[in-house]
Amino acid sequence: MSLQKRDKKHLWHPLKQHQLNPDSLAIVKAKGCILTDEDGNEYIDAIASWYTCMYGHCNEYIVEATYKQMQQLDQVMFSDFTHEPVIKLSEELIKILPQNQNKIYFNDNGSTAVEAGIKMALQYYFNNGEKRSLFIAFENGFHGDTFGAMSVSGLSVYNDPFEDFLIDVKRIPTPNGSNTKTLLEQLKLLVSHHNIAGFIYEPLIQGAAGMKTHDAKGLNTILNFFKQHNILTIADEVMTGFGKTGKNFASDYLETKPDIMCLSKALTAGLLPMAITSCTQEIYDAFLSNDVAKGFFHCHTYSANPVACATAIAGIELLTSTKIQDSIKWIEQSHSKFNTEIKNHPKVETTRHLGVIFAIDLNVKMARYGDLRDKLLKFFMDRGVFLRPLGNTIYIQVPYVISKAELQKVYQTIQDALHFI
Repeated sequence: MSLQKRDKKHLWHPLKQHQLNPDSLAIVKAKGCILTDEDGNEYIDAIASWYTCMYGHCNEYIVEATYKQMQQLDQVMFSDFTHEPVIKLSEELIKILPQNQNKIYFNDNGSTAVEAGIKMALQYYFNNGEKRSLFIAFENGFHGDTFGAMSVSGLSVYNDPFEDFLIDVKRIPTPNGSNTKTLLEQLKLLVSHHNIAGFIYEPLIQGAAGMKTHDAKGLNTILNFFKQHNILTIADEVMTGFGKTGKNFASDYLETKPDIMCLSKALTAGLLPMAITSCTQEIYDAFLSNDVAKGFFHCHTYSANPVACATAIAGIELLTSTKIQDSIKWIEQSHSKFNTEIKNHPKVETTRHLGVIFAIDLNVKMARYGDLRDKLLKFFMDRGVFLRPLGNTIYIQVPYVISKAELQKVYQTIQDALHFI
């Protein structure tokens, strides 16, 4: 019996209505940018498997570092112990994180990284004798599926059944270069009527919203406003982190740095689950006390797993290498050239790109999970390219190791799809 048929007996896949979309393609092998299914068909992974495998699948350098650590120390609880891989990883992260980041807290995934960031912000004020409960977030943002992360997310398709159980959030539009003054007026009104605990944002690019970009200067102005009003800022760099925007982090484009950062996905190169919530020394110091209850009582069983830490160290070593940095630059240059070729196509409404991320909004109405979107996904897969449209947005986020021929095939497949729609 095929893997695809065996899958149906017990498995429940995420983001899927099984009555409408019953089949899941069985992948048996992955190497570099290529996924291979059980029938031997190959697909270019043009979204790096949800932005994780940025150095390619089964990267030999990362696999070797992981295997070596597995033979030395596999798992030890982080609440009572420490180990060399986690210490080294913290040292390597601090080298590339914005300079105000000084403490590293470990989680399991992007949602839990955000969850910890939200709880840090709330308890920071609580420990300082203040009660603050309201968060501010961008419209259409996405920060994860746990309850705090859902609360600050703005995509109703994920959250509608749970709205009555979420924390209080006020949403504002993203800065677009012309609305900064209006946004500041809105924020002044919110500050005058609420005790605000924090502002959470995806810096420069909203991933799940369709790779929507916003104005760096306007965002910086907003961040300055929150700093002036003693409101903590939380940068969700789960998607944008580790080179995807052309810099190590999207926050590197901004003068005002976040108080808290959330990291995952490419952190461990798609090999193992792990996430990090980093923060400033000031936030950490608010949890220091002779009162045990003022500590941060939030823990995950696999926090700072030694094997995952070794994997992340190898990933950072690759990220900072000349070879990968050069690859990021040529992919960005290729995107720019492709943009000039496609932006005036009659089926294209808008285009945008930053780093290795490229997005096209089609001037065709499509449901986020609907028939036309599914037909477009099948069109790509039938031609050996894995692209996963977000509504009417087609986006690329290729691994840094993609070849020129592979990238050109991705571009050509998108161009072909414009005639299909």
